[in-house]
Amino acid sequence: MPIQKQISVFLPNRPGVLAKTCSVLSDNGVNIMAMSIQDTVDHAVVRFLVDSPTKAILLLEQEELYVLEQEVVVVEIQNRVGEITRISQSLAEADINIAYAYCTATPNQEYGCLVLKTDNPERALEILSR
Repeated sequence: MPIQKQISVFLPNRPGVLAKTCSVLSDNGVNIMAMSIQDTVDHAVVRFLVDSPTKAILLLEQEELYVLEQEVVVVEIQNRVGEITRISQSLAEADINIAYAYCTATPNQEYGCLVLKTDNPERALEILSR
């Protein structure tokens, strides 16, 4: 369960913009391992976990995109009822706020992946490693 660098990119909310952004990364050998998109009225915030965050930031900034870097906790979790409840309760008991999270698993997967943005990633990692 490592702490990883996540990049957030602010993109115009128009057809083809995400495709172009992903293409900039893939054409330069950057693998997208996770992605989350939140839309607003005319922009979208796209959050990426990539295998080369520094390279991705440089590439996207060359495209004149606004890019932020954050630390997130990436947790492999069992794909079972109540697992996210258990995790969020553990962090709440430690007074750690979850600003946002995203996760995925298919019904046939034994494990899934949860990405957490917290106000204290090091402490969150310590608690979730128990």
